[in-house]
Amino acid sequence: MVRKRRHFTREFKAEAVRLCKAGDRSVGKVAEDLDLTETSLRAWVKQAKVDVGEGPPEALTTAEREELSRLRKQVKRLEMEREILKNRRGRRPSCWARSSGCATRTVARKERPSAFWRPVPVKKHGPGSAADLRLVTPSGDPV
Repeated sequence: MVRKRRHFTREFKAEAVRLCKAGDRSVGKVAEDLDLTETSLRAWVKQAKVDVGEGPPEALTTAEREELSRLRKQVKRLEMEREILKNRRGRRPSCWARSSGCATRTVARKERPSAFWRPVPVKKHGPGSAADLRLVTPSGDPV
């Protein structure tokens, strides 16, 4: 049967670890007495050793774990804010949509006669030539 996830205070965890280190009872017996899983209690004992400095050198202390968790949350929040700001700058005005008939679209149409016309690169006719692009219709006819 699966239990609902429970949260324990630091004081409770410290007391459970102290009972395990006392030596008169095994980790399994202490876990049974406190209604804990043996795996959880062993993890608490292992983390307590790391916090004291007895664990492997690459293991993170509780304080380092909390700081890492806090920094990861902050990075996630900043990435989301950046994405929101990035999308805001890159968005075109809603009145440029094809279905809209506002004045901004009309001005844009004067600058670019048709959405179907496309610029085509043209070979330069010598150094300093001004003819880099020319407009053509979809069929390829020059304008």
